[in-house]
Amino acid sequence: MVDRVVVRLPPDLRFLLPPRHRASGERALAFDPDATVGHLAQAAGVPLTEAGGLRLDGDPVPVAARARPGATIDVLEVPRPQPAAAGGFLLDVGLGALARRMRLLGLDVEWSNDADDPGLVARAVAADRVLLTQDRRLLMPRALHAGALVRGSRPDDQLADVLARFAPPLAPLTRCTACGGGLEPVPKTEIAARLEPGTRRSYDDFSRCAACGRIYWQGAHARRIEGLISAAVDDRATLGGTTEHSQQGSASALRVRDTADPRT
Repeated sequence: MVDRVVVRLPPDLRFLLPPRHRASGERALAFDPDATVGHLAQAAGVPLTEAGGLRLDGDPVPVAARARPGATIDVLEVPRPQPAAAGGFLLDVGLGALARRMRLLGLDVEWSNDADDPGLVARAVAADRVLLTQDRRLLMPRALHAGALVRGSRPDDQLADVLARFAPPLAPLTRCTACGGGLEPVPKTEIAARLEPGTRRSYDDFSRCAACGRIYWQGAHARRIEGLISAAVDDRATLGGTTEHSQQGSASALRVRDTADPRT
């Protein structure tokens, strides 16, 4: 098929192909003398954020290289872990549960439940953040420099995928899960009027978000939260990463639970 170009994917990327092409891992496209290998990879269904490199008939080439009739383009997987952008992470509207888990681990995460798609791409570029999404269309714009297609249907699986891909340093329980602001210890006497009577009687150690003012304390779901953190920290250590323990993060009020006062 000299008038065609074949795009070939490794097994872990074949889910990006139309179902009828997944078994072979190849998709044949019409040759276009004006199309770059990057354009052809995208036409096959692969955002360039998911390509760790491209080979043209076995030779490494940049995304701007031109194909030739009858050529084969191999898409390589992104090596893991890969560096994350300096500005942190930006998550699309469908990943709110993942955003809260990432903030629980101390990661710099921006998320809004009303952000539109063009705004997300522009924000990721302007703020130098990694755009995380499960919508591959969001990752197609050439202006987007840092992004990732998050794997997994469950938030815990999505978290494991992000940690495996970027291996960011963790600082558990140092950020507000609602807005991402930093948590600071606060005297009970200073916020006592905002607490329910049962909370005032049962707890003495509190933290407050420096950005939105939400109050956090040890709560009923301690074991589940502690288990999530322990699993993430253990996985991070397996990948050779680091976990930071700030003064706030080691405080007993922050060790196992963060519960925001619904009135704040």
